[in-house]
Amino acid sequence: MIREVIVTSESTRESIKLAKYLKDKGVVKYSAYWCPNCLNQSELFGKQAYRELNVVECARDGINSQTQLCIDKKIKGFPTWEINGKLILGVLSLKELSKLTGFKN
Repeated sequence: MIREVIVTSESTRESIKLAKYLKDKGVVKYSAYWCPNCLNQSELFGKQAYRELNVVECARDGINSQTQLCIDKKIKGFPTWEINGKLILGVLSLKELSKLTGFKN
């Protein structure tokens, strides 16, 4: 059984730029491979951009799991974004993520 999110959509140039920007800004996405909202969030970026993101796998049996970090951060649901030290729960559009982080395309 595959224990990681498999993203199938193609990225846009904009989504790749945003993903790299988020990584450079230290933005973290806390996720679980079995979570449908996490997959929806990842598909918004597309597979090429998704690889650029800083994603923490919280499921104990997920690939490269960092469950203890998720517990320490008090992650209550998925996906949770950590932006400037604030935790934001839920699927965010690329537009919302851009606004929250000051990304200008």
